Amino acid sequence: MAAAQRKQQVAPGALNAFARFVLCGGGVGLASSFTVVALASWMPWVLANALVTAASTLVATVLHARFTFGAGRHVTLRQHAQSAGSAAAAYAVTCVAMCVLHQLVVAPSALVEQVVYLSASALAGVARFAVLRFVVFARHLSRTATPSPTVVPCSPMGRASQAAGSAVLCRTA
Repeated sequence: MAAAQRKQQVAPGALNAFARFVLCGGGVGLASSFTVVALASWMPWVLANALVTAASTLVATVLHARFTFGAGRHVTLRQHAQSAGSAAAAYAVTCVAMCVLHQLVVAPSALVEQVVYLSASALAGVARFAVLRFVVFARHLSRTATPSPTVVPCSPMGRASQAAGSAVLCRTA
């Protein structure tokens, strides 16, 4: 019984999960930024960025499953796809924010660009956290709970028309 309890992970609270999300995602993001620069010296930057984005999304999904949300060791293909979708949406949000900035300001300073980019990234990160927590790595009771017997109310007289396969619970003692 103790071994079964050790295998079952407990999902952390929202604040704890968010802190883990920031640490895991930030760590992967920091490593990714250095990796893109290194790879860009050997190949076009766009290709290096695409490869690193794909690899970092896979790594971050596994880290978030194991450590951030306590969903266990195995990450399903569906979870990888949903995580990639949320990462693509976050990427789109930052791209749109930068496009809007450049439409509104002809030559924004580097500081303004960083503020807009980081603000959009933070907003997208919070939304991505919510998607990962409540959709991708949500714990659904219907998947983990064992089915309970069908409860059919009964009278002391009994019922002749009850279905033969249903379990009947009658507490008339």
